[in-house]
Amino acid sequence: MPQSQLAEKSIAPGSMLPIRTVANLTGINPVTLRAWERRYNLITPQRTPKGHRLYTEDDVELIKQVLELLDQGISISQVKPLLEQTPSQQQETPFAETGDVWKSYQQKMLHAVEIFDEHVLDSTYNDALSLYPVDVVNQRLVSPLLRIIGERWKERDTGIAEEHFFSVYLRNKLGARIHHLNQRSNGQLLILACLPGEYHEIGLLLFALATVNFGYRVLILGSNTPLDQLPKVLQQRSCAGIVLSGSARPSRGLFETELPELVKKSAIPVFVGGKTAAKHAQKVEAAGAICLGESISAGLRSMSQLLKTGK
Repeated sequence: MPQSQLAEKSIAPGSMLPIRTVANLTGINPVTLRAWERRYNLITPQRTPKGHRLYTEDDVELIKQVLELLDQGISISQVKPLLEQTPSQQQETPFAETGDVWKSYQQKMLHAVEIFDEHVLDSTYNDALSLYPVDVVNQRLVSPLLRIIGERWKERDTGIAEEHFFSVYLRNKLGARIHHLNQRSNGQLLILACLPGEYHEIGLLLFALATVNFGYRVLILGSNTPLDQLPKVLQQRSCAGIVLSGSARPSRGLFETELPELVKKSAIPVFVGGKTAAKHAQKVEAAGAICLGESISAGLRSMSQLLKTGK
């Protein structure tokens, strides 16, 4: 998870932390922490007499270093050897295997889509999620797959069916994970919705998953959401911010009327992300909203910092 979250947390010197607490501090789920221990011997927690894992402050700092390397594109299998090197040795070490790891995941999932095999698709996706933070998986696996499948659908006899199959799978998978994490969180609540005229929800769901993994709660309104209804939603639920997502051509009057009116009627920040925001950043800002761009991780860090400072 983005390192800014780790910096906001403090640990009392000498504290021994259970795995659930470490997961909340770092954004890395317990399944992944156990996999790093079992498969790669990255972290060796102490054990209670009943066998429960306990982590030290040094363990949390080590996890932070691992996350920083994964954010750089280093594969999990290369992390421990790299951590054992000096800084100068690290700079000289080639990492040709890294791209192969994600290419292998992509090829397996792409083949599963081509033969409409949800079991292989799911097992491959789950394996990646068990070893890597969700934002890394989104960036290096899911987003490239969406792009590949979206670009080649005209070239294949079953291209539209493949795109629909993968989209439905992702929608169900992401929705289930978002729901699970949402139920466990007591963080700030955010409204997430697609801009008017945007009917593709996957980008919004990917951002939602990263957001709940970061500790927020989300209220997802989905595709093609009329902006004039959002202030009415705020009358029913107290929220810290509104996040709008879009990649389609902006609807007529979006930047001139609808978005400025929403900002005016909402007493909370309004954020806009996706290709629409990146392409029309000046219009987004002129409407009084905050542009998050296309990067999920960068947008999430920017949003979190603004919500934290209240600016």
